[in-house]
Amino acid sequence: MTQALTHYLQFHDLTADDYAYLFSRAALIKRKFKTYDKHQPLTDRTLAMIFEKASTRTRISFEAGMYQMGGAVVHLTTGDSQLGRAEPIEDSAKVISRMVDLVMIRTYEQTKIERFAANSRVPVINGLTNEFHPCQIMADLFTFIEHRGDVAQPLDCLKGKVVAWVGDGNNMANTWLQAADLLGFTVHVSTPSGYEVNPSVAGITQTDCFKVFRNPLEACQGADLVTTDVWTSMGFEAENEARRQAFAAWCVDEHMMAAAKPHALFMHCLPAHRGEEVQAAVIDGPQSVVWDEAENRMHVQKALMEFLLLGRL
Repeated sequence: MTQALTHYLQFHDLTADDYAYLFSRAALIKRKFKTYDKHQPLTDRTLAMIFEKASTRTRISFEAGMYQMGGAVVHLTTGDSQLGRAEPIEDSAKVISRMVDLVMIRTYEQTKIERFAANSRVPVINGLTNEFHPCQIMADLFTFIEHRGDVAQPLDCLKGKVVAWVGDGNNMANTWLQAADLLGFTVHVSTPSGYEVNPSVAGITQTDCFKVFRNPLEACQGADLVTTDVWTSMGFEAENEARRQAFAAWCVDEHMMAAAKPHALFMHCLPAHRGEEVQAAVIDGPQSVVWDEAENRMHVQKALMEFLLLGRL
């Protein structure tokens, strides 16, 4: 039976039941990885990775993951391809998708990946856009489940939880709102004035899935997870100095972690700037799970690629 074509362009593209399956599947795939138990369901499948934004974790996690599952990888940058230059995105999509089985794109505007997917014959995965970063939030949720829940019933530990988002109202914040909307937890959002999250971009259906706090310390009160990102995302470097001034009070420090629940976790999608968006004592402290979080990108993406190509196994 041919697997129905499904793209993963934002968190809302899958259902809660899909995520329950993917988290359980990722746990199985990770256990196999740790015990050197070969897992190669994607033998003879090819992943094309297209990067308009530079990457460390996204490239390694997708590339290593695809090789581990028996597949092959073609790596393209804007310098290697015609995407968005001499050739329309639609034409590139029609050609590339005839030669590979799966495409991952890391780019700027969400509209670019949407145009590509609309003309692709194979599943397209969002490796990051200005608006969304679904693979990262999937990894973050899986990491929380590993530390605070049960992978056999992965969504149970998320219900009613509080995630404190401290910093920029960026692609990560938008995706956290989508996840809360779908999976039944709440996001406490605190951003400097002028850098707020726009709920219409996230496209959430329930406005009570998030609360806005002017004071970041108040946003962390009673949180089960405190998380942040760099103050200046890729593509906004010209605003760096203005952002450093605007975000000065939004550094996640030990006071914020103390305001959260005693066993709250800290996450950061990396790369991190100690002394800016997070205090060194926090990211390197006992509540930080950033290294598990980074590794888990690979495991959840392996489960995702398998699911998009083969369905539920």
